[in-house]
Amino acid sequence: MLAQRQTDPKGRPVYQLRQVAKSYARGNLRALDHVDLTLAEGTFSSVIGPSGCGKSTLLKIMAGLIPPSEGSVVLEGQPVLGPRRDIGMMFQQATLFPWRSTLENIVLPIEIRDGRQAAKARHDDARALLDLVGLKGFENSMPSELSGGMAQRASICRMLITKPAVLLLDEPFSALDELSRDFMNMELQRICTERRATALLITHSIQEAVILSDIVYVMSPRPGQFVEAIAIDLPRPRTLDMMTEPKFGAYVRRIRARLDKGAFL
Repeated sequence: MLAQRQTDPKGRPVYQLRQVAKSYARGNLRALDHVDLTLAEGTFSSVIGPSGCGKSTLLKIMAGLIPPSEGSVVLEGQPVLGPRRDIGMMFQQATLFPWRSTLENIVLPIEIRDGRQAAKARHDDARALLDLVGLKGFENSMPSELSGGMAQRASICRMLITKPAVLLLDEPFSALDELSRDFMNMELQRICTERRATALLITHSIQEAVILSDIVYVMSPRPGQFVEAIAIDLPRPRTLDMMTEPKFGAYVRRIRARLDKGAFL
């Protein structure tokens, strides 16, 4: 059984967004409108909203891939002005290089940043991460030899190898079948617990948001704003059996009602 994860939404702030907005088409298309967000150390948060509401735009701004049009983005006390070593990001697809082994894929960020010798020096760290995600023995396997879930677990290792301050997750398991997705969500919870990670998940699944999160942020249609932040008061470690409990169902209905209401504002 996992150790109880203690999370405090009012704990030390790791990531802070203040009045963040984003416009395109020379200001004629407003994607985000004055978003405020604080991620406390060791917490897991989710953002959910209708398609086109600006969720991916928000994540790209947080990752330093695009700048905000307005507002400030601060990680560990320093402005985010571009991609940074202390930001880990995981996408919908595993995007492993097919000509590199699992181990070589994991240390790739180190090799790009510091060179091949530095990457080789981190092989033991990579093996420890593979053990953490249940892939011990697959160090020399090629991506074509891994299942979809195994490839995503290797991607988690690649994200963690740089020891990031925050994990940004863009629907990382949406391409998996339902059983694999449930399993990977429980694995993600376990990994975040053991690493005391600070994480933000973008998702279209209300159930996924509730089972994983300490706080769920509900976004309005474009221009995206947070219309409600819902604290999820369920014990940890979470289990799939909790999805049948009345309290879990109440959270799902509350979020769905808020999304339905926003669709007609």
